[in-house]
Amino acid sequence: MKKMILKGISLGCILSLMFACNPQKEKPVAVIIDKEQIKKEIQAKEDSFAELYNSGEVRNIGYYADDAISFFQNRAPLVGKDAIVTFLKNDIASTTDKISFKTNEVFVSNDGNQVVEIGYFTVVDSTGTPINTGNYMSLFEKRNGKYVALRDMSASDMPLK
Repeated sequence: MKKMILKGISLGCILSLMFACNPQKEKPVAVIIDKEQIKKEIQAKEDSFAELYNSGEVRNIGYYADDAISFFQNRAPLVGKDAIVTFLKNDIASTTDKISFKTNEVFVSNDGNQVVEIGYFTVVDSTGTPINTGNYMSLFEKRNGKYVALRDMSASDMPLK
């Protein structure tokens, strides 16, 4: 009887040691995504872009990544930040129109590094009369701690003339 008790205690100790010495698998750290905060951050980027555009001067535009591609209506894609900025400078020089953007939805990747934004734009003339409205979609990626646009495209909801 004593032998059985000793064997049971010994077996229990060995099993306890085996489980205690077995390394625990690390659980992945959950990334907490604050979708509303990201939406505010993206809207702030849109507001900053509109302010820069509406000022009539495109200078250090931090909106686009260097390798961005923009799909403007009725033209070939603009490839690269330089091509996009050149287009915007030419566009600004020929108009007094003002643009505004409204972020409607954001879809954030599980790690928070990419965001797809769906929004609405309005272009008004110098009297404040809307001359173009529509929807847009942008893909942002976090680089060096800030979101930059990799791809964007828009579609007017105004009837063709």
